Amino acid sequence: MSALQPDVTQLLVNWSKGDRQALEQLTPLVYGELRRLASRYLRRERPGHTLQSTALVHEAYLRLIDQRYVQWQNRAHFFGIAAQIIRRILVDHARAHQAQKRGADACVLSLDEAVAAPVKRDLNLVALDDALEDLARLDPQQSRIVELRFFTGLSIEETAEVLGISPATVKRDWVVAKAWLHRQLSRSAAHGA
Repeated sequence: MSALQPDVTQLLVNWSKGDRQALEQLTPLVYGELRRLASRYLRRERPGHTLQSTALVHEAYLRLIDQRYVQWQNRAHFFGIAAQIIRRILVDHARAHQAQKRGADACVLSLDEAVAAPVKRDLNLVALDDALEDLARLDPQQSRIVELRFFTGLSIEETAEVLGISPATVKRDWVVAKAWLHRQLSRSAAHGA
């Protein structure tokens, strides 16, 4: 993603200033990257998931270009906002899926390195969202790091750039946040929530 940084950053700044031509030039650059992110994320989903990467990227892209009051700072800022939007779309989809089944078998996704220990785990996406909301009340930065790393797949360095903190701080907070979420999600699973 970093090879696109100078062009994307300048185009985002120009678009923020009202340059519609910048949006036209930006679209193929960010759309391709969003598509890669969506595909990477959905590969970790449960088998038979009904949301397709094309639908996810289209919805995320439409919501991103509809942002009226954002002053895009750079590429990292754009993909940071994309992480929040992708998370909301996936959680909304999981909640709707859960409601259709009248609460039976919540939407499950496979987390590899993300939240759990080094072993792969299956996790309810709605429970993850609830736990991230709790973490955000305790430590907004750690919650944001999980969001950026898991939902957008940003690297440690890219996450540090988005948040304006050091990579060492991202690494440290990432480890603490994963441990906290693992504990919360284990408790939630034990209580059948």
